[in-house]
Amino acid sequence: MKKYDYVLVGSGLFSGVFAYHAVKAGKKCLVIEKRDTVGGNLYCEDIEGIHVHKYGAHIFHTSNRKVWQFVNSLVEFNRYTNSPVANFHGEMYNMPFNMNTFSKMWNISTPAEAKAIIEKQKASIQGEPKNLEEQAISLVGEDIYKKLVKGYTEKQWGRDCKDLPAFIIKRLPVRFTYDNNYFNDLYQGIPIGGYNVLIEKLFEGCDIETGVDFNENREKYKKLGEKILYTGTIDSFYDYCFGKLEYRSLKFETEVLDEENHQGVAVVNYTDRETPYTRIIEHKHFEFGTQPKTVITREYPADWQEGMEPYYPINDERNQNLYQQYKELADKEENVLFGGRLAEYKYYDMDKVIESAFKLVEKEL
Repeated sequence: MKKYDYVLVGSGLFSGVFAYHAVKAGKKCLVIEKRDTVGGNLYCEDIEGIHVHKYGAHIFHTSNRKVWQFVNSLVEFNRYTNSPVANFHGEMYNMPFNMNTFSKMWNISTPAEAKAIIEKQKASIQGEPKNLEEQAISLVGEDIYKKLVKGYTEKQWGRDCKDLPAFIIKRLPVRFTYDNNYFNDLYQGIPIGGYNVLIEKLFEGCDIETGVDFNENREKYKKLGEKILYTGTIDSFYDYCFGKLEYRSLKFETEVLDEENHQGVAVVNYTDRETPYTRIIEHKHFEFGTQPKTVITREYPADWQEGMEPYYPINDERNQNLYQQYKELADKEENVLFGGRLAEYKYYDMDKVIESAFKLVEKEL
């Protein structure tokens, strides 16, 4: 008998949901985490009494009642609604694209007027869109594309929209109602007290070691657990034997400001090409904060390199083929389970991570 039933590599949401159910089922779990903090990208840092989303803004939203009931059985959520604003050279537009956006852009007031303008502008694209630029114009027309899509997307991907494949933007949310709620989901909010409260509940009853790289201590940890749940990058698990998967990364610049309210909303997207960052997050607005100071984070997209955080998988053909090779190896493993964003090389919303973890729980426990 080994000391633990499961050694969980990584302490993000997937690992946490599995750990919670495993402990409830009487299993012994050891969690090992490369960072010095637990919680993966959900980790919040306390600055000036404000819960700062250290690894990018996380807004919980879902239409899955089972998922919503699960997280609310652990912590209470507030009523935060994501209503970001876009800044194009100082012109402010509501997101997602809705009647407030169209009214400001074209000085109109009815859905019929907005539809007529968009339809007219879309007509410039004939046949199948050949790149992202043509795809976006065919969905929302030229004005919205130029002011609210082009610059932001080019910063995000580090390439001109004409050089990006059309499939990246399969759809753009367009609403002909005066509704600034970004998500269509039934449920939405932020844990009261920040995400660390949720993470603590998920890993209750587990032994935890931080500052440990599993891939450098593989044999030691394999001996400790009957099974390994691996949530790190799948290519590093196999020592990059087929080559490295590619990602886009982010750099964050966080600043404390001696003012109560800097931008009036949690998220402002900077959609022009010239501003080097894609957005500014003002963290206190996630929890309706009334602190005398405020904390903002500027978010800069970056090419991923070894040692940087991998955020967004580059789901082009080359990377998908490479991932499939790794997945074939993973499928043959007997005592190693793989799950989560990095191990599955997939961009996941939080509720989808939880759904995926539930499936593994059903299979394993």
